[in-house]
Amino acid sequence: MMDNHFFQEQREQSIIKARIVSKYFSAWASVILAMKKRFPHHPQQMAYIDLFAGPGRYDDQSKSTPLLVLDTVLANPDLASRMITMFNDKDTANVESLKNAISQIDGISQLKYDPIFYNMDVGNEIATLFHSSTLPPTFFFVDPWGYKGLSLNLVSSVIKDWGCDCVFFFNYNRVSMGINNDAIKPHMASLFGDEQLNFVRSECDKAASPAEREMIVVRELCNALKQNGSRFVLPFRFKNGEGTRTSHHLIFLSKNFRGYEIMKEIMYKESTKNQVR
Repeated sequence: MMDNHFFQEQREQSIIKARIVSKYFSAWASVILAMKKRFPHHPQQMAYIDLFAGPGRYDDQSKSTPLLVLDTVLANPDLASRMITMFNDKDTANVESLKNAISQIDGISQLKYDPIFYNMDVGNEIATLFHSSTLPPTFFFVDPWGYKGLSLNLVSSVIKDWGCDCVFFFNYNRVSMGINNDAIKPHMASLFGDEQLNFVRSECDKAASPAEREMIVVRELCNALKQNGSRFVLPFRFKNGEGTRTSHHLIFLSKNFRGYEIMKEIMYKESTKNQVR
């Protein structure tokens, strides 16, 4: 379960994370929209899917990613007439809070498609559903509290179609602690793959320092993602509040070099400004 204390105050890394995702969403939407206008005979729908959406606002009333994305959609009539938005959270209270927050957005009725809400546990069923469907150009945001629900199968299912990009928040601390834990080996194997996990375990055992261990884990995760359909993979590192060690990575996935270029620039500017990478 997600610790709802996380939403009591929007910490700096949460602000940066939401800013990176919303900036990329805006750029991605502009590129896809331009392509739609060039080829009007193609299906015109687009989509945003958030699989761990949260309550919408922090207790200090700061907007989290779903509200920032909807602000971008509503600011552009062409997007408002095309964008399908889907929000999922397994916590019923979060879903109800998000519904309420979205209903209070000025101009929300301008959306052609009402936001869709789900209250599901993210697992193989959702990945199977995506694998069996042909998706419109879709931007996925996957932000689990730990690692459960995040898998190679899920990631490959959500980026397989044209125009589909994904960003997920990767809890390095929890994954690093879980690498050699046999009790949660199935979760780690779903994230790295069986063979890749064995290699990661072996390499981490030989790591001379925490920094080297981190490099191994992130490098091999990126390699596993590339082997499962993500042509371009770009990680962005977050440190803890004291700045002494890595806590998370935001990882971008795309099959398109233009998307990679755009996200690289966004991440570079955030890194330079905030010195978190």
